[in-house]
Amino acid sequence: MVWHHQFSPLEIQAATGLTEVEVQKACRRFGISAASKPHRTSRDSLTVLPYPGGRHPRIGFLEGAIDPQRETKVSVFTPWDDASYVVCDFPEAIWSNLGLTYLAHTHVPTLWSKSGTKLPKLEWERRTNQTLVTERTLPNGIRFGTEVRPRRDGIRFSLWLFNGTSATLTDLRVQNCVMLKAAKGFNAQTNANKVISTPFIACRSESGQRWIISAWEPCHRPWANAPVPCIHADPKFPDCTPGETQRLRGWLSFYEGSDIEAEFRRLRPMLDGDP
Repeated sequence: MVWHHQFSPLEIQAATGLTEVEVQKACRRFGISAASKPHRTSRDSLTVLPYPGGRHPRIGFLEGAIDPQRETKVSVFTPWDDASYVVCDFPEAIWSNLGLTYLAHTHVPTLWSKSGTKLPKLEWERRTNQTLVTERTLPNGIRFGTEVRPRRDGIRFSLWLFNGTSATLTDLRVQNCVMLKAAKGFNAQTNANKVISTPFIACRSESGQRWIISAWEPCHRPWANAPVPCIHADPKFPDCTPGETQRLRGWLSFYEGSDIEAEFRRLRPMLDGDP
């Protein structure tokens, strides 16, 4: 929070529940200050961290994301500015033939809010090679999880869903959101700086020479939401029979240049093959 997200003391308190004095003591104990911040080199993978919460990841349309949960959100820092980052919310929402099956904040009713069922809070698990994973089991037996694998040239994501119910699940649409609030030069509340070429969607910087690119396969609906602002390459799981697991592949990367269509073509193989 101090080194990378540059949180204020109040934001750290909101994320951790610690008092201001406790935050100060913890920083001294662990040697955390702006001066001790580690820096990424060109040989390192892109910096990816669990999003701590304590700061809303949106600029606008806040009424559409009340009490956002951090268990689905990771921060991916840009290679050209280690203080700028996007927040990937994967998954932000999952729909099925049963209705809105999961939502990573409070907005419209879900299967569980309608029944008065409160889902427990979860956290990301850190594994080797900076990989992050999270997994949730829903009360009806549906399980889903996300894996985040940082690389030097981009971030590879995979999202899986297991059908633990007794009936086939259909219309398994997923909403995967990349929020741009904290990415300097990319956070204008407009869609004029977005380019869509399914399965890719990209946001152009104010300078016109830098891009943030997101993609998911199989892609169902690429779109952007200007007030947030955010970009989506929303995928859809194939129908899932009882006891079956379905998977999706995702990608996020950064590009400097003017030929974004050529970059889309270069990245196309990244989405082919195993997740």
